[in-house]
Amino acid sequence: MTTFESSHDNDEGTLLVVAKAPVPGRVKTRLTPHFTPQQAAALARAALQDTLDAVLATPARRRVLYLDGAPRHWLPDGIEVVPQCAGGLDARLAAAFGLYDGPALLIGMDTPQVTPELLAQGLDFTRTSAWFGPALDGGFWALGLAEPDPALLLGVPMSVPHTGEVQRRRLTASGRAVRDLPALRDVDTPDDAALVAAAAPGTRFAALHTELCAAVR
Repeated sequence: MTTFESSHDNDEGTLLVVAKAPVPGRVKTRLTPHFTPQQAAALARAALQDTLDAVLATPARRRVLYLDGAPRHWLPDGIEVVPQCAGGLDARLAAAFGLYDGPALLIGMDTPQVTPELLAQGLDFTRTSAWFGPALDGGFWALGLAEPDPALLLGVPMSVPHTGEVQRRRLTASGRAVRDLPALRDVDTPDDAALVAAAAPGTRFAALHTELCAAVR
């Protein structure tokens, strides 16, 4: 296969955000009991809103929220919503890459510290054919493909410490030139939440985290 794509500008690419609707008891359950289910859902909503802010500020052909659940008032204008398909996470991520033709960058909702600059980098395929964004927990927060191929994700074990290693190995084994984005921390646990809030003080997530922690004290 071709190892480099040189003809795609960022505004020809698709940004895909994989997310779960921030409903208490269904999202960020590992933040409890430190936070209540309602507080955990509010933090999830703030993280998603920060992520969508960064997406809206990034040049792209399409900006898509690939959603498990129903959109509510937290959804800003300019974001297309597509419901997630059934199946395991590997199948759902694979299906996301099958939605549109052309280059695409897929990210999650768990990194509110992400910036438009990082997203633009992940959509720049002038010197590579794939971008991989490792997460500090062993997974990945971003995956960019100049030529999306859903088969690259099918069968990858998800939500285990070696998820990222297996996924990146799949990319290189396919013959693609792969470059890495900076490693980011997912918000999964209370410690993660505190570290991400400290690293991104200007975000909704950080402001809400500070407010909730002050209320607990």
